[in-house]
Amino acid sequence: MTTATLPRSSMATPRRPTRRVLPGFNITLGYTLLYLSLIVLIPLSALVFKTFSMSWAQFWEAVASPRVLAAYRLSFGASLIAALVNVVFGLLVAWVLVRYSFPGKKIVDALVDLPFALPTAVAGISLTALLADNGWVGQVFAPLGLQLAFNPNGVVIALIFIGLPFVVRTVQPVLEDAEKELEEAASSLGATRWQTFSRVILPSIAPALLTGFAMAFARAVGEYGSVIFIAGNMPMVSEITPLIIIAKLEQYDYAGATAVASVMLGISFVLLLVINALQAWQRQRSGGAMA
Repeated sequence: MTTATLPRSSMATPRRPTRRVLPGFNITLGYTLLYLSLIVLIPLSALVFKTFSMSWAQFWEAVASPRVLAAYRLSFGASLIAALVNVVFGLLVAWVLVRYSFPGKKIVDALVDLPFALPTAVAGISLTALLADNGWVGQVFAPLGLQLAFNPNGVVIALIFIGLPFVVRTVQPVLEDAEKELEEAASSLGATRWQTFSRVILPSIAPALLTGFAMAFARAVGEYGSVIFIAGNMPMVSEITPLIIIAKLEQYDYAGATAVASVMLGISFVLLLVINALQAWQRQRSGGAMA
């Protein structure tokens, strides 16, 4: 009984290890942790340690005064409203840019990124000139008793302006990759437009919408340059929390400034943690539905 011999060309040849462009895992991970520590962890740790130098009574007096509490409510409330508005209209803008072709589409697509490139001070001055009572838009609403500048309304408008690109650029690639066959199948099975959107399109883009919402909200909470020009900066009315921090620094109250900043950091961290948990839950739900 003879054994068949395989031809030399069909014999398995040992694979040479692939040469990675970047260094190995250990070196790359080390550089990553070092970079994050220098850029993120060490500055935030310094902020927290500076706050620990205060007594509890001093800390509470710095972060819980009526003026500071009013600034918290305005900063987080206006940021939440602006992010919710941007979710709705950012989705609409992304949908138009992805699903339709029209003259000047590339120009409109480029205008979406304008708040990214525009200096915040320029944005604030432009919005103030436009929305003030003697501005092009403000003079239309002023006789109706609606003031758009130098009050919380101006803060919300400014935060909507700077946060819109985050939602559009997050949702746009997801819509481009969406399978239109699923929409056509739902339509052929008798689904209405609302049913197709709510049961086919929305579940697939919901994680991207939550991501865009989180990014727009985080940017709005820390926004300063575009807001101070249009807010009016009236204590207890239209004064944002970053302005409180700047005012304390100008008064050489470094401990009080770090205390207020620490509270903002903690609240923002908790809110972003909740949003990330919602994103994970939405992904698991979408995966289970597809399975």
